[in-house]
Amino acid sequence: MMRRYSIIPLVLLAGCTVGPHDLTNPVPTPPAQVPGTIAPVSGAAQQLVAGPAVVPNWWQGFGSAKLDALVAQALAHNNDLAAAEANLRQAQELARAASGGTGPQVDANYQAQRTRISKALSGPLADQNDYLYTLHTAQLTVAYPLDLFGAGRNKVRSARAAADVAAHRLHAAQATAVANLVLAVIQHAALQAQIAATQAAIRDNRDLVDLLEKRRKLGDIGEADVGAQQTALATIEATLPPLLRQAQHQAGLIATLTGQAPGTAGDLPTLAELQLPASLPVALPADIVAARPDVRAAEAQVRGAAADVGSAIAVRLPSITLSGNAGGSATKFLDMFQDGNPFFSIVGGITQPIFHAGQLKHQQRAAEAALEEAKAQYRATALQAFLDVDDAIAGLRTDAEALDAAARADAAASRTLAMTRRQVELGALGTLQLLNASSAASQASVQLVQAKSARLADSVALYLASGSTPADLQSAGR
Repeated sequence: MMRRYSIIPLVLLAGCTVGPHDLTNPVPTPPAQVPGTIAPVSGAAQQLVAGPAVVPNWWQGFGSAKLDALVAQALAHNNDLAAAEANLRQAQELARAASGGTGPQVDANYQAQRTRISKALSGPLADQNDYLYTLHTAQLTVAYPLDLFGAGRNKVRSARAAADVAAHRLHAAQATAVANLVLAVIQHAALQAQIAATQAAIRDNRDLVDLLEKRRKLGDIGEADVGAQQTALATIEATLPPLLRQAQHQAGLIATLTGQAPGTAGDLPTLAELQLPASLPVALPADIVAARPDVRAAEAQVRGAAADVGSAIAVRLPSITLSGNAGGSATKFLDMFQDGNPFFSIVGGITQPIFHAGQLKHQQRAAEAALEEAKAQYRATALQAFLDVDDAIAGLRTDAEALDAAARADAAASRTLAMTRRQVELGALGTLQLLNASSAASQASVQLVQAKSARLADSVALYLASGSTPADLQSAGR
């Protein structure tokens, strides 16, 4: 009876796991964003709707089949996503390997040994053939570390937390890849619109140069007036090549984001083909934290760091290992398990670290410091998520106001240029007023394009900041 109950303390100890268990890590939360309507006079209205942070297939809200096709291609062929998926598989396999390390280890072994012994070690009456023999040995070895204080279990928890981090980072990579692609498409469309506006301004300024050249020939104006307009024309022409270069870069970026070589992006959406999403999510701070993959990855890192602390503590405590082996050995293969040839052994050992020159203590302190770092990084990541949402909503509101101002400025500048040009044709105004009106019209046209694209980009930023990512994107294409 005593032998039966003597194992109870070991069983109880085997269920004990040392290390921090309370991982509460409060984060200051901002007040919830207030739903409402963003309705500029010069653009489409958008509703800020209270609800879940995650919006499935949010890019479809831009109403472009071309954009949808590009996103599907990126989810299927983006190389960063392929690398993140491979990293996730690696982390998952390492977690399974760590779990396997806590169980019994069973190994089978067979060995054949051909030996010739010295005649001096053999009896004088031994046969000549007895000097040379073969020894066959087969055995089965079992080893089992008793995880008294959770060293193995904590290693498994740490590995599983690392796999969770890799999974959330994959989701973040998916969200970022889609957002970067949509932003690149918007930027490319905006650049194409700016190129079109610049080309129109160049044509207008060339017409003005021709007009002033005619007036110079009539003697109404001098060479300086024509030269001033030619300078203005050259200045506008100089702005076109950088725009063309940027547009080509964006097209190449779109191709690489979809896993293709630059120059193969194909037909891309124009700014007119991209509509503003009619509604945008306004989630509670708790929902944002729960949805953001970077925040969830930071949370998993805290769990992994806590498990590492437990492992560091357990290393300083006693450890018990049970092992045994059984087999047979004979000079003939078929006789290994005959008569007295079988053998076995059972070994139990306990180890208690006594002196390691402070190594184990400092490893524990290092793990505890890593846990504090992980907690701080989690709080910083959560606060950054709140800031991203706040910035995106502020951008939507202010860019709507900027769009109204840009639309009014563009309309006024266009009217002013038309009237000034007419008065110049009639000889009522000089070239200075014409130069000013032409420059103002060109700048107003570019600012209007930028204001329109900014609202589109801010919509992408809010989707990304709210956490519209992972599972929804996977079902859409990868």
